Amino acid sequence: MTAPDVDDASQVGPLLDQITAPVERLIGDGGYDRTDVYAAVSARHPEAAVIAPPRRDATLSTTAEAAPTQRDRHLLAIAATGRMAWQRTSGDNTRAKAEAAIARYKQVIGDRLRAHSDDGRCTELMVAANLLNHMFGLARPSYVRVS
Repeated sequence: MTAPDVDDASQVGPLLDQITAPVERLIGDGGYDRTDVYAAVSARHPEAAVIAPPRRDATLSTTAEAAPTQRDRHLLAIAATGRMAWQRTSGDNTRAKAEAAIARYKQVIGDRLRAHSDDGRCTELMVAANLLNHMFGLARPSYVRVS
């Protein structure tokens, strides 16, 4: 968790420095659509994909025709097929699903853990996840074909 006066995207470089395994892709929300994020990932993991939805008013770089960047390719794909298609093909929809699940968890369970030990936190998370799964299972209708 970052302090309120520090933006998450500025922490990408230090976080990547802690990772020893190769990174295949970094998926983030629109706050990660910054050149310094793309540069930090490229410097440490040149083959890694950065997937962050560009702002609606985003423009292509000056080198887009000759040597398009990852971000340029995202913008061109959005222009060609639309934002929803880009979300599906790029994998951005998995980020949106994860964010929705965390928002549901925070709304129902709360936004902090109450246990003090790691084992207690693990148990607390397991109980909360099972509770949410049970609650959402109760809300789903069961369909039976009659003819």
